[in-house]
Formats: sequence, structure tokens, C-alpha cells
Amino acid sequence: MILSLLILIPIVGAIVIAFVPRDQDNMIKWLAVGITALALLVSLPLYFNFQDGVSGYQFEEIRPWIPALNIGYHVGIDGLSLFLVLLTTFLTLISVISSWTAITDGLKEYMIFMLLLEAAVIGVFVSLDLFLYYLFWEASLIPMALLIGKWGGARRIYAAVKFIIYTMAGSTLMLVAALVLYVNAGTSDLPTLVSTLNLSQNLQIILFFAFALAFSVKVPLFPLHTWLPTAHTEAPTAGSIMLAGVLLKMGTYSYLRFAIPLFPDAVAYWSPMLVTLAIIGILYGALVALVQDDVKKLVAYSSVAHMGFIVLGTFSGGQQGMSGAVLQMVNHGLSTGMLFFLVGVLYEQRHTRLFSEYGGIWVKVPIFGTYFLLAVFSSVGLPGLNGFVGEFVILLGTFSVNPIAAALGTFGIVLAAWYL
Repeated sequence: MILSLLILIPIVGAIVIAFVPRDQDNMIKWLAVGITALALLVSLPLYFNFQDGVSGYQFEEIRPWIPALNIGYHVGIDGLSLFLVLLTTFLTLISVISSWTAITDGLKEYMIFMLLLEAAVIGVFVSLDLFLYYLFWEASLIPMALLIGKWGGARRIYAAVKFIIYTMAGSTLMLVAALVLYVNAGTSDLPTLVSTLNLSQNLQIILFFAFALAFSVKVPLFPLHTWLPTAHTEAPTAGSIMLAGVLLKMGTYSYLRFAIPLFPDAVAYWSPMLVTLAIIGILYGALVALVQDDVKKLVAYSSVAHMGFIVLGTFSGGQQGMSGAVLQMVNHGLSTGMLFFLVGVLYEQRHTRLFSEYGGIWVKVPIFGTYFLLAVFSSVGLPGLNGFVGEFVILLGTFSVNPIAAALGTFGIVLAAWYL
């Protein structure tokens, strides 16, 4: 029941805010903070009651949804999704707080979309039915696009439309592949599909491509990344926090949750290409970030590089690399979320995102400078900080399988230290 409650809390909260008079800005803000704080508090028992070492899913809920078609409401979490749910509830609260003074026009609708986005993302991370998962996957697109298109920068409409086109193009193929699975198995329940599905290798290769394309757009994996810098540059601060912190993780999470378990025979076929694209993304993202003066664009291209690391760990061929990928999903969400939060604070004060205009900040506000430096070092992967652990485990796991890929990935870390 707790997982359904986590999805319902922001939805009910959005409905409550919808009935608040438009001129009651303070009430809307406090309601949004209270609702997201409640969701965070409700998510904490997932961590404290989670049983390590227990195989299978925990906190499962299985109910009929469309019985005539054998489609059910099935949610649950394991070690992969647990921390992503916690990350979502935490970053949504931070995003709402970051909007306290930044959003003045259309505050009511803004907070409604933030809450609906939280519900959709949590739904993605806990869904264990293909069609339920797809419903939440598509539902996350709408509020994110509206947040960019309504409260973004000068090119916000272009950024929102580009985001929609890229995401929809990928998810359409995923829906077709999901329907093929359903027709073959007679069910859309993920655990049942994984345990009973028996597809030919050629069909697995085709279906893996359809799923992986949708996930790679969301990551985004080179060369499907071009929507991300535009979206980050134009999105409001909270939109960037949610986009980098949790929405990108929907792609890498879905590789591990759906693509790899459902199509094991296709993984070996597609892994070399995905590892190659991940390495290109790591190096390309780092090199382009080197020449950026706009801090949001810099962090956006650094995200392309960091997400490339996660894809590298996922498909490097070892369990250790996958473990590092899961760690890095959470660590990247925290460090990049913190960077975008601090950039938003700077923008409110200076009304610019250009590094060349940020001179003297350390002297004037040393505490802010300390936090910013901490976020940068975490993003770079400095030993002793959270960003180091995931990248180190990924490289360690990759080195045992593909030393050349590990060496190129290490060079990407060196470049990251340079541009940040």
C-alpha cells in the first residue's frame, strides 16, 4: 500500500492546490512544500524496512486493472528502484523550495505540474507491469514539457517541442515492442514475462532495439542527446533539477529493469555498440563542456558524459559494472541536482549564467562558494565524495572485461576535472 500511497500523495496534493484561489501564493507554496515533504517522509520506511539479501520484489501490490485483457496493477521495489524512489521524493522537495521566489507567474499551475511529475516518475520506478509502466513513462512527459514551455527561457517553446518529439519518437517504438511481447505471452506482468518468455534470438534483437532506443533518448545517449542542452538551458531551475536528477535516470533504470532481463540473448549483440556510444558520449560531452561559458550548458554536457559512464557500467559485461551504474545514478542525481540548485540561486542574484560574470563570488559569499565547490568536486568524482564511488566501481568492473573502454573512460574523468 505504501507505494500506491507515494503515487497518490502528489496527485491528491495537485487536486487540492487546484481548488486554492489563484491569488493565495503563500498558501500554494506551503501546500506544495508540505505535500512533497509528506511524500519524502512516507518514502523513508521503504529504506528502513527494506530487507537486504532478500531476492525478488518487496512492498509488492498486485490488483486487477483490466482483467479481461490480463493486465494488472503490479508495483514493487528492489535494490535497484529503492534509492531512485528516495531520490525522487527528496529532489522534488528541493525543486519546490528552489521555486519559492523564482516563480511568480502561474504559480498554481507550476506547483500542480511539479506534483504530477513526481507522481509519474515514482510510478515509472515502481511499476512491474509493462502497460502500467508505459502509462507513467508517457505521463512524465507532459508536466516536464509544460514546465519548460511555460516557465522556461526565451527559447522555451522550441526546447519543449524538441523534448516532446525526441521522447515520443522513442516511446512509440517501445509501445509497439510491448504489444508484441503481450501478444506472444498473453500477459504484461514483468516477473511473469521474465520467467516464462521464450523468444527467438532474432526477435529479441529487434525488440531490444525498440526498447533501448526509447531508453537511450531519455538517458540521453550520444548521438540522441541534442535535446538535453537545449532543455536544460531553457528550463526553470526546478525543471533542470528534476530533469538531471531523476528523469534521465528513467532511461538507465529501464535498461536494467526491462531491456536486459527481457532480452538476455540480445544483450551480447547490442552491448559493443552501446559501450562504444557511451565512450563517445563521455569524451564528446567532456570536450564540448570545456568550451562552454553558460554554466547550465556546461552542466548539461557534463551530464551527457556522466550518463555515458552509467551506460558503460550497465553494458560492460560484468556485475560489478552494473552495481557501479546503480550507485552512479543516485550520486549523479544528488551532485547535479545540487549544482543546478546553486546555479539557480546565482541566477536570481546576478541574472546571468555566464561564468565570466561570476567573479568575486567566493570573496563576497564564502559559504556559497564552499557549497558550489563541494558540488563540483562531487560531480568530478573526487575521492572521498559520493561521485567517486560509482565511477570507480564502473571503471573497475569495465577494466576486467574491456580495458580499452576503461582507459578511455578514465580519460573522460581527467577531462571532467579540467572543465569543472
